[in-house]
Amino acid sequence: MLIGYKRCSTQEQKLDRQTDILNQYGVDKIFEEKITGTKRDRQELNKMLEMLREGDIVVVTDLTRLSRSTKDLFDIVETINNKGAEIKSLKESWLDTTTPQGKLLFTIFAGLSQFERDLIADRTKEGLASAKKRGKVLGRPKRFQDKKETILNMYNSNDYSINDIINATGISKTSLYRLVNGDY
Repeated sequence: MLIGYKRCSTQEQKLDRQTDILNQYGVDKIFEEKITGTKRDRQELNKMLEMLREGDIVVVTDLTRLSRSTKDLFDIVETINNKGAEIKSLKESWLDTTTPQGKLLFTIFAGLSQFERDLIADRTKEGLASAKKRGKVLGRPKRFQDKKETILNMYNSNDYSINDIINATGISKTSLYRLVNGDY
């Protein structure tokens, strides 16, 4: 089955151009919505992905209708492929997983995207290591450090119950036990 997906960002925009192109291509069913493409959680997109069966082909007029980010695009295409379906963009001929050439090009672009993510991760690790060498304390600041001595004194004095300590200091029971055990 040929399944069309069309989208525009606002209620004022029209979907007529996309409808005409998809109908001319011969799609059997069209999912449409008026919502920004930056949101990954889109009701009609989710419905379309849910109903896909092996052998179906998702047709879009162009990639910007399906996704505004490379990562989301690759995730959506992976979901489509996991269902045994294919995808075809009418504007970007390189995205046509119904052909061996289209699959190759998509795989190359997916590899480039993964390469870019890996480079970003490496640069982030290098930056963190450099900051650590300069003495920068990394990670989330420890909570209750200013109250640590008070909390431990209350706990060790046996004059206060756990609930008394929690109510007086605002620490949670889990954090209290972590602090007492030296894990905090």
